[in-house]
Amino acid sequence: MSQSILSPSLSSRLAALLAWPLAAFFLFGAYGNAFLSADNAAAYERWGYPDWFPYLTAALELAAALLLIPVATRRLGAALGTAVMAAATLTTLINQDYAHTTAPAIVLVVSLIVLAVSRPRT
Repeated sequence: MSQSILSPSLSSRLAALLAWPLAAFFLFGAYGNAFLSADNAAAYERWGYPDWFPYLTAALELAAALLLIPVATRRLGAALGTAVMAAATLTTLINQDYAHTTAPAIVLVVSLIVLAVSRPRT
């Protein structure tokens, strides 16, 4: 069994400190995908995604945001957020859309940190 280099209380505080802004980011992202701008719709089309895909992304981002808030579901929210941001980062890299790569890559790293430092309550 691996142990964190952080104490349990420090891990818990770091997870909470990062989870709230991460949840806010996913909530904002869900809104942006549910009410798609012309520029974002064009990007999804350019990347080859079907018309319904932004709505799926919005639902997944909303779920990640809501799951990140309670401590009991924080790991699940971080895992879901990690998956969504890994897909977004890979999409921009594969399509050489580097101008849109930075934000999802940063959020991917923050999601991974929250996943790593969140501990299930026993």
